[in-house]
Amino acid sequence: MEEGKLVFKREIDKLKYDLFVKNLKEDDVIEVTYQEQTADGTLAQLAKVHACIGELSKFLGYDKEELKAIVKHKAQLYTNDGEYKSFKDCSKEELSLAIEAVITIGEAVDFPLV
Repeated sequence: MEEGKLVFKREIDKLKYDLFVKNLKEDDVIEVTYQEQTADGTLAQLAKVHACIGELSKFLGYDKEELKAIVKHKAQLYTNDGEYKSFKDCSKEELSLAIEAVITIGEAVDFPLV
């Protein structure tokens, strides 16, 4: 943030954004996911796990939050209190486990995600 406005870290990101917006048509619907990065997991890992969960939830007819819980259970992502851990608080290793879990679920239902 600068002076109350979001700014792009790199010029290429601004160019990609401008091109994306320019190509939108009337009545297009977009879905945007954003998260602060607080643990050492990468943004690419976060994006992948969320994208896979989104695609698989559509295929299975699950709500995304339901499928997130299933993935977190399969990957054993729990806090010390026994609650499911937020993906944004996961390490690289934990996000890798989550990605493996969602891919495994996809394979089990004949919906390959890779």
